[in-house]
Amino acid sequence: MFCSHIPHHLNLAPMMIMKRFSAPISSYVSPRAEAITEPPARVGFLGIGIMGSPMANNLLKAGVDLTVWNRTKSKCDPLINLGAKYKPSPEEVTASCDVTFAMLADPQSALDVACGKHGAVNGMGPGKGYVDVSTVDGDTSKLISGHIKSTGALFLEAPVSGSKKPAEDGQLIFLTAGDKNLYETVASLLDVMGKSKFYLGDVGNGAAMKLVVNMIMGSMMASFSEGLLLSEKVGLDPDVLVQVVSQGAISAPMYSTKGPSMIQSLYPTAFPLKHQQKDLRLALGLAESVSQSTPIAAAANELYKVAKSHGLSDQDFSAVIEALKSKFQHSETK
Repeated sequence: MFCSHIPHHLNLAPMMIMKRFSAPISSYVSPRAEAITEPPARVGFLGIGIMGSPMANNLLKAGVDLTVWNRTKSKCDPLINLGAKYKPSPEEVTASCDVTFAMLADPQSALDVACGKHGAVNGMGPGKGYVDVSTVDGDTSKLISGHIKSTGALFLEAPVSGSKKPAEDGQLIFLTAGDKNLYETVASLLDVMGKSKFYLGDVGNGAAMKLVVNMIMGSMMASFSEGLLLSEKVGLDPDVLVQVVSQGAISAPMYSTKGPSMIQSLYPTAFPLKHQQKDLRLALGLAESVSQSTPIAAAANELYKVAKSHGLSDQDFSAVIEALKSKFQHSETK
């Protein structure tokens, strides 16, 4: 079975069950049930990259019977050494597992892995579930959902808010939508990998929420970069600026964690710049589809595109500051 192209416009260890749910009370946060739904016995994970690797590792540490796949098999080796099983195709993973998670880099990759040759759809069927934790647009998510559900299986989109370190620490935020029964079935697994989970209703809502969150984040980082450079230009100490910002009303963990390294022109990758630009592009498309003006995000997107043109795609998204440096340098030579 093949998908059409993207439209344009487990027996768990006790510690897993006992892990505390630290999210604040919200009408959108599914409360923890008194009796946890029996979790799936066999779990698959497709996509062992910057995010997928630590997420899968946390499942393994919780005692999950895990089967993994990645285009580059060597990325699976550390997990295999820790007890994970390996299958050579997404189809074989889903065929051998009750529930399969997928963490892919972009919409096309998510679509290819789900619906391409030897894709996950071919191994799905009644009684199985597919949880796509990739960041994609709503149309792609709905397309994948339709093909998964056509097999009689259940589908849940569950993009995450959080980067490499939260993934390692099991502190991600899951923005889920789709089959409520599957959400309840995998709730304890989400709790192993994250600190909170939101159920948002129909497929597409999770994708939309993630794009809005990352649109805000990308714009914030661009503005923060301007502030760091401006403070230095007028003779202020940018390190002091980070301290001031971190103690005021606009404080955000992102500023205090990334600011010091940005000042040193170091950008260790937690969230690749190319992915931030991709999310801004998708968010702008979402805004256009409902005729919502987003001029700040549009301007930020252009900066990330400039940074990509400077070869910074695989650096952390905080490297967007280099696009502003190049603009300043260019203006000084005029």
